[in-house]
Amino acid sequence: MPIRIGGLASGMDIDKIVSDLMKAERTRVDSVAQEKTLLEWTRDAYTDVNKLFAEFILKTRESFGLTDSSSGSVVNKSVSSLKWLKSAVTTNTGIADVSARANAVTGSYELNVTQLAANWSAASSGGISETGKAGSNLAEQFGLDATNDKIDFTITAKSSTNEQAVNVKIANGEVTITKTIDGKDETLLDGKNISNLSLKDIADQINKADIGVTASYDASIDRFFLQTDQTGAGNTVSFTDESAMHDADGNLILDSEGKPLTFLSKLKLQCYRDEKFDIDGDGTVDNVLRRTTDLESVEINTGKPYSGVDAILDFGAAQNITQSSNQFTINNIDFDLKSVGSTTIKVDADEDAIVKKITEFKDQYNELIDKMDELLGEERYKDYLPLTDEQKADMSDKEVELWEEKAKSGLLRNDSLVSKVMRSARSGLYEKVEGIEGSFDQLTEIGISTERYTSGSMGGRLEIDETKLREAIREDLDSVTELLFKQPDAGITGDEEKRKNTGLVGRMYGDMLSGMKDIITKAGPGKDAKLYRNVNSTMLLDFVTEHSSISMLDESIMDYEEKLYNMELRLTDKEESYWKKFTAMETALNKMYSQSNALAQQLGISSNS
Repeated sequence: MPIRIGGLASGMDIDKIVSDLMKAERTRVDSVAQEKTLLEWTRDAYTDVNKLFAEFILKTRESFGLTDSSSGSVVNKSVSSLKWLKSAVTTNTGIADVSARANAVTGSYELNVTQLAANWSAASSGGISETGKAGSNLAEQFGLDATNDKIDFTITAKSSTNEQAVNVKIANGEVTITKTIDGKDETLLDGKNISNLSLKDIADQINKADIGVTASYDASIDRFFLQTDQTGAGNTVSFTDESAMHDADGNLILDSEGKPLTFLSKLKLQCYRDEKFDIDGDGTVDNVLRRTTDLESVEINTGKPYSGVDAILDFGAAQNITQSSNQFTINNIDFDLKSVGSTTIKVDADEDAIVKKITEFKDQYNELIDKMDELLGEERYKDYLPLTDEQKADMSDKEVELWEEKAKSGLLRNDSLVSKVMRSARSGLYEKVEGIEGSFDQLTEIGISTERYTSGSMGGRLEIDETKLREAIREDLDSVTELLFKQPDAGITGDEEKRKNTGLVGRMYGDMLSGMKDIITKAGPGKDAKLYRNVNSTMLLDFVTEHSSISMLDESIMDYEEKLYNMELRLTDKEESYWKKFTAMETALNKMYSQSNALAQQLGISSNS
């Protein structure tokens, strides 16, 4: 902006005069800016409400066990996986930890574990360093000749899903370590000199390959360890070694069978021997492995696969069941085996846990109701408009905070969109659930109702008759579960029919989701797009495809921004116009003063002559 100095001719404070004139002009701009700010605050208020809805849904889903976010992302789970509806108790917790899913059959079951699932593991039978330099570089530890000796071994791991391998190759003193998966090679280490490589480094690279095998070397006892990461007979590991070692005279060292001595044989690996046995006692050896207490040396270059062993157990009348892991599910009972032996498992409805979960949901819902009541009933202070920058400059931070608290109050007072969401959620709780086969199809039948209406409240807070709820659980737990969590049959396609056939909790979530989408259309997702996608992966789809990710309020705000831009241009032109007029006046005064001075000089000359 140009520097102007006015009033030299007139003696007037032109800068102040123009400034005062522009204040009057700017009043209209400030008014439009305040209207824009109110829209922005209203948009933010809507997004805050939607965030409360989203957090309620996510929090109660996770509390019920319908989602799991332990991995960092939200994973939906089925009602059948819920573990708080029924309890499973074992008479001997040293044998197994157990828990029952929702559809586990009530009753008592005998469990007899004869073998735990285990991984395969091997360890050096004794010290392996040939020079007494445990933990030093590989050449010193095993007396290797970097020029003549060659190390080239491969560890191959197979599972039910893939085959992976890691190859360690040392030639001419240079190290190359490669991982192979699905026929594709990936170099993990290349060009490192053997003088800078230890056995621990090799173990670390095997682990880095992540093929399902873990290696380690403990220099304090000079032993090497190797094991599969997964239990079960389906996870195998095998070894090939094409290494070539030479003596001090440069001659190839041979083993007892006249074959070239391998590097892996220097590790002296041994493991427990597994054997196939007659599991069912019919006189025929079955294809099931039993781990013995006998040790055997790990074979190299024979193609022999080594594997873990499966768990072997009897469950009720089901004999000789095998499981690849000690964690598994049978008849909707989850097991975590701890040791061999026998125990009795009792499955029953967990009445206390069910009442606790439903009470927690009631409390969280009532908390949401209270917040919406407060929001929709907030007083609106229309005299408290958004502050201009000039007004803020004349106030303290605390004064600005208190003013804006008043100015933002009541922006969603009696708002139709928010009220509609809460009405839909509340009314859905008291409509019948269609298609239920059990005893209960309405919420009041299991002892849950609403508090009496009070003045100034939108109503709908839940209350529980615990005695009646417990009676319903004892009478027909499956019906209580279905009433709350029923999913509509796949053959039902109409939205309204789906809603009628959805359990009350899922119906409430659906009603809230519908209202949340309407609020997003009006106000956008704000900074919470990820939160909404966690609630429902397609929640923002219509907003993106039909509204190009621009909300109704954002469109209005952009209109105000354009209007303010044009008004600012006009203000600039107006200020320039004022300055031109005053400048013209100053110029005219200067000219007049010049002419007056000239005339005075002429008159002075004439009188003197």
